[in-house]
Parts: sequence; structure tokens; C-alpha cells
Amino acid sequence: MALIRLGFGRQHLCLLRRRSFLLSKLIAVVFAALLFCEFLIYYLVIFRCDWPEVKTPAHNSGQETLKAMFLADTHLLGEIRGHWLDKLRREWQMERAFQTALWLLQPEVVFILGDIFDEGKWSSPQAWADDVERFQKIFRHPRHVLLKVVAGNHDIGFHYHFVMVNSVALEGDGCNLCSEAEAEIIDISHKLNCSREEHHSSRCIDEQPLPASAPVLLQHFPLYRRSDANCSGDDAAPLEERDIPFKERYDALSREASQKLLWWLRPRLVLSGHTHSACEVLHGAGTMEISVPSFSWRNRNNPSFIMGMLTPTEYALAKCYLPYENTVLATYCVAIGFLVVLMLAHFKLLASPLLFGWNLLRKLKTT
Repeated sequence: MALIRLGFGRQHLCLLRRRSFLLSKLIAVVFAALLFCEFLIYYLVIFRCDWPEVKTPAHNSGQETLKAMFLADTHLLGEIRGHWLDKLRREWQMERAFQTALWLLQPEVVFILGDIFDEGKWSSPQAWADDVERFQKIFRHPRHVLLKVVAGNHDIGFHYHFVMVNSVALEGDGCNLCSEAEAEIIDISHKLNCSREEHHSSRCIDEQPLPASAPVLLQHFPLYRRSDANCSGDDAAPLEERDIPFKERYDALSREASQKLLWWLRPRLVLSGHTHSACEVLHGAGTMEISVPSFSWRNRNNPSFIMGMLTPTEYALAKCYLPYENTVLATYCVAIGFLVVLMLAHFKLLASPLLFGWNLLRKLKTT
């Protein structure tokens, strides 16, 4: 009887060990999948991004260079349209991408080109305060890094050779906000013209001088263009959408507002968002406009941001892609499949790969 009990005890102990070993393997696979998909993949992907080199003339080789990041259309979900799981997934993706980019790339200034929130025009005061708090958590940054949000603050300013325009206010219908915005743009245009003049006229005497360089125009809406038909690249609009005509004041600024901005500010570069897709457009007198794709998986499978190296006279841009969402989903699917195989093998519903290979070799030898 004692021997039977001892044998039963050993059997039970062996079974417990096998189960604990299976549990350890399952936990290890789940942990490895989570660690890779939610942390490591961001470092592996963003680590490949490099700041572009600015080609400066020899006589301007001592110019200070500014490292700037440009991203757009984060669309943080609110309480009306946002499912909690969707909010959790998308916001975690943007938080990890942004924090990883800050740590690896060390930008000096970050610009977000509008559409920060998805429900700003419908939010209650409390919901708006909650959304702002979440935004500040996701896009937290060190004190030495300047973060500027374009549009939404109904402001126009001049920082580091950048003109930030609330393009939502450029409807041209005479509204109070539109009139104020246009007046401020004219005022900045006047100051820029004074800074460009070698011999200042009497009307520039009382003006505080700005850097004597063409500005970079930052706004949410793109300047007027007929469509995305001439856009190309992996992150351009889908082929079936590129020929759809743009509506003025909805998909892009009106032709009139665009001409005014180009005429008044004479920018060397324009960066915009809103379309969620990438595009490069050459305007009028050779002014390049870059449409910055969305930063969120909610709007596209391959989000990205722009890295810019800027001097008072030159600039160089490069694009940095974030992890593809389908890559992360495929990794999780592989991990789930591996978990299923482990469990089937444990319960002997599936032969182990080694045993299956050994039996296959034996059959081949006998035939």
C-alpha cells in the first residue's frame, strides 16, 4: 500500500511539474510578444531614422541648425465616438512612438499640425478638460524641448523662423475670427518685408526686426490644390482616392486664401496636415508644400512624421515611419498560434515537432 501511495505521489508531482512548466512557457511567450509589440518594436523602427544634412554655403557654415519634428492629425478620441478599447490602443501607440522618438532623436522643437482632438467641437467643458489632460500625458516632453500646436489655439505667431497660421480661420467670409487672423497675417507680412529690406523705409523704423530670412509656414489645412492626383509614395492617399476633387474650404484652403498667404508671407517651405496622407506640391514661384501624414494608426496603417534640420536660409527634411499596425497584429497572431501548438503538444493532441521529424525520417528510411 505504501508503494502504491508513493507511486501515486510521484505521478502527481510529475503532473504538477509538467503543468507548471507549460504555464511558464505560456507566460514567457505572452511576455515576449507584449514586450516586442508594445515597446521594443518602436525602438527598432525609429532607431533607423536619421536627421538629414543641411547643405549650407561655405560663407554660412557657422549658422545654427535647429532640429524640428513635425507631426499631424493625432485625433485623440473623446467620450462621444471613442470606444474605450480603441482609445487605449491608439493612444498607447502614439504615446510610445512619441516618447521613443524624443528619446532617440532628441529634437529641439516639436510641431503638431492640427486636429489634435477628434471631438473638440462637440465636447463639454469637463470632457474637453479630460482630453487636454490626456494629450499632455501622451505628448509629455522635457522642459528643454519646445512643443507647439498649430491651430486650435486661434493664434498666429512667429517662432524660430516659423509662421504658424490658424488656417481654420481663413474662410474669407468676414467673420470676427477670420478678420482678426487676416489682420495678424498682414501685420507679420509687414514685419517680414521690413526685415528683408536692406535700407529700411520710414514705415519700418518702429518695427522690431525679425530674422532676415524667408519663413516656414505651418498650418493645418493644405494650400489649394485640385486633388491628390500628383501625389505618390507608400503613404500617399490610396489610388482610388487620389483623383477625387478637393472641396475648397473643406479639403484645402480656398484658392484666394492660398494666394494671399503665398503673397503676403513668401515662405520658403509650407508644412500642412488634414489629409492624413503624404504629398509634395510645388506652388507658384517654386514654394514647396509637404503634407504630413497622420501620426495615428486610427487613420492609416503606416503613420509617420517629418524630421527637419533648419537654418535661417536652408532646410533639409526626412521622413520617419512608425511601426506598421499590420506588423504588430501579425506578430500577435504568430504568438497566439505558438501558444495553441504548445497546449496541443502538452495534452498530446499534437506530436512535438522533434518527434514528428524523427518519425518522418524513420518512414523515409524504411521505404
